Amino acid sequence: MEILFVTTELAPYVKVGGLADVSAALPKTLKSLGHRVTIVMPRYAAFEDSGLLMARRLTPLKLTLGEQTHEVTVYDGRLSSQVELALVDAPGLFDRAGVYGEKGEDYPDNALRFAVLSRAAAELARQRAGDGAPFDVVHANDWPTALVPKYMKDLGVKTPSLLTIHNVAHQGIFPKDTLPTLGLSWEDFTVGGIEFYGSVNFLKQGIISADTVTTVSPTYAREIQTAEHGYRLDGVLRAKGQTATAGGKQGAKVLGIVNGVDYGVWNPATDSHIAARFDAEDASNKARCKGALRKELGFPIEPDVPIVASVGRVVTQKGTDLVADIVPRLVRGSDAQVVIAGTGDESLVAKLSAAVEKTHGRAVYAGNASEALVHRIFAAADIVLVPSRFEPCGLVQLYAQRYGALPVARATGGLVDTIVDCDAKLETGTGFLFDDATADALYSAVQRALAAFTSSRWGALRRRAMRLDRGWERAARQYEQAYKALR
Repeated sequence: MEILFVTTELAPYVKVGGLADVSAALPKTLKSLGHRVTIVMPRYAAFEDSGLLMARRLTPLKLTLGEQTHEVTVYDGRLSSQVELALVDAPGLFDRAGVYGEKGEDYPDNALRFAVLSRAAAELARQRAGDGAPFDVVHANDWPTALVPKYMKDLGVKTPSLLTIHNVAHQGIFPKDTLPTLGLSWEDFTVGGIEFYGSVNFLKQGIISADTVTTVSPTYAREIQTAEHGYRLDGVLRAKGQTATAGGKQGAKVLGIVNGVDYGVWNPATDSHIAARFDAEDASNKARCKGALRKELGFPIEPDVPIVASVGRVVTQKGTDLVADIVPRLVRGSDAQVVIAGTGDESLVAKLSAAVEKTHGRAVYAGNASEALVHRIFAAADIVLVPSRFEPCGLVQLYAQRYGALPVARATGGLVDTIVDCDAKLETGTGFLFDDATADALYSAVQRALAAFTSSRWGALRRRAMRLDRGWERAARQYEQAYKALR
């Protein structure tokens, strides 16, 4: 199949969150399964800085949105994975330091920026169809590209479309006077269209216009159709159709497909970032990784002491406040060493820093850790905290399991789909789950994990988690099924 994959992030070039990892790994895996994939995204400065070779198309796209015409240049290239790349260059829109904004503030013209990207992607699909070689499917991702299916329909493009929701909390909501600048008419501003409580909602329009909606785990697909987790789009999602996994009931319009891990990047057996390599069958070198991280971060060299890690965005959704609440109590009540990496909400960063200062060197806040340091943290960690209030899929727990670090996670979203709670005898399970989003519940679950760390069965538990097959092939085949169902 010929697949047009529209996104705003791509690891390792441009990364804000997990979308970047998905945008790199899923197209690569689809390519390995015999499909031809073209990624469409903005031409950020990071591509120039990387030295990636790109060829400029001689004929620019002229896109009319409302009363304004935007001249867009497309640059073609190819990634090392042999996935095709088409970069959209619109003067003044994407040549900026940030992707969505800077210093915690969104760019005020984000509606226009991502409307231009989406309209350009729809135009590329129209051109291919006009040349008699249409794409088989167009795959959009999250609110910034959610207008692609709508624009395709308005242009008369018959190519089927699929929209993946990576986080329904981010919807692309703008004032209603934005509508004319998007190239849409006031006839679209209805309850059955882009209107959303008097505003414009990109994601809502995408859900309505796309032929199929997917999200990144079966549990999250069910959760977002409830008032608690749907962020006021639950009714729109329920109207889209019944929920099922990709292999489930035929005709389902809201599918849950768990993300995978790119083992070409996240694999302790081949990882060049870590002090020593290891795998599930021989994890002895993990001790060397622990020693190297202790030295790097200034911890006392205590070989038998567990390392507890927290890696990810410092935001309320990720439960960072709960981590900050338990850190002083954790180091008082155990011999654990704690490392926290990530940036985000300034007030939560301050709370974390204050909590770490109370530990007298037993905890370290690494801040905006480099990708290499994050690899070393996973390689050294014994326990990784994932106390999310909601979690569409989560990648941290998948990386942790592969590197022999047992996740302690809240039972929500994709965390439920990827972690089996350990039983009291540690004979089954691949992590430790807890229900309530409270510091006490998190602390109790960490105590369970620390008790397991001292058990003679810890090695077998770690081996069981490391042996899990969380590669992308299974997910890619499920997307393949979803694509074929649209043809």
